[in-house]
Amino acid sequence: MKTWITIVAAVSTVWCIAASSHAEDISLAGGQRIQGKIIKETADKVFVDIGFEILTIPRAQIREIARMKQKTEANREGAADYVADEVITDHLYRTGNLEPASLETHAKRLGEGVVYVKTPGGMGSGFIIHKDGYLITNFHVVENETQITVNIFREANGVFKNEKLEDVRIVAVSPFMDLALLKLSPPKDFELTVVYLAEDKKVSEGDTVFAIGNPLGLERTISEGIVSKANRISNGLLYIQTTTQLNSGNSGGPLFNSRGEVIGVTNMSYLFAEGLNFAIPVRYVIEFLENRDAYAYDQDNPNSGYQYLEAPQRLNPEPPVFLTSEKDS
Repeated sequence: MKTWITIVAAVSTVWCIAASSHAEDISLAGGQRIQGKIIKETADKVFVDIGFEILTIPRAQIREIARMKQKTEANREGAADYVADEVITDHLYRTGNLEPASLETHAKRLGEGVVYVKTPGGMGSGFIIHKDGYLITNFHVVENETQITVNIFREANGVFKNEKLEDVRIVAVSPFMDLALLKLSPPKDFELTVVYLAEDKKVSEGDTVFAIGNPLGLERTISEGIVSKANRISNGLLYIQTTTQLNSGNSGGPLFNSRGEVIGVTNMSYLFAEGLNFAIPVRYVIEFLENRDAYAYDQDNPNSGYQYLEAPQRLNPEPPVFLTSEKDS
């Protein structure tokens, strides 16, 4: 018979491996981590089976639950056919164990997960990270814009057709990281294709990468290249430099590794220079999503994120009078 025990804040670091493959990785407020199968949840407690004990964890002591699900036909939970495992976080994104595949295979798998973002002032790309309609793009694609439309792509009999969605809102923005989180309302009869982020995957010079986007409005264009530099610095941020061809309209689209996982968000290239293109590393995207409440969009301030306050004006318009000491005079 299993014993019920309760975790308290003063407990030392815990690392438990569950016997079941259907496990959750639980991070506690004090820095401890527990891995086990959640068997019950209430408003203030979570009950975790770690194989030989059942732990009762107060929700106030839980920082994050990374929900891990083994891929099976009976319990897919929306995971794609090519994902062996998936980790669903509480921060709108998911990761998984994907196998390398051909570019043709990736194009078929991921085509519906990349979207076309349009505004009165321009166009860009984006990618779906959550089945409820959350997507990532660049801040500069939606900067100062309030009328945003997104074209999604549906595959029918091997042919992709696009559908325009006008119910799109801005959820969070980061001008410094050039990232924006949007939310669209998908059609009721359409299940969105979600792409996976390459969390904890090392990016090295020479790695094969590819991008899917809408350069110059040419929908679902695929380009391939390599990582030229994994940590090129510019304006205080690190970027992935790649030979993958990018043009206006690619901004906000995904840069994939050979497994079909997003390693970056394409956002800039040098004009009149071949093979000098850049992407925002996925770790910035994860940081952005995990702190999206801090980056929440303020509709009354289209440039929300930060602003500089003007210095106060002098009340006396006359030139200042400099006092001098008797010694100086």
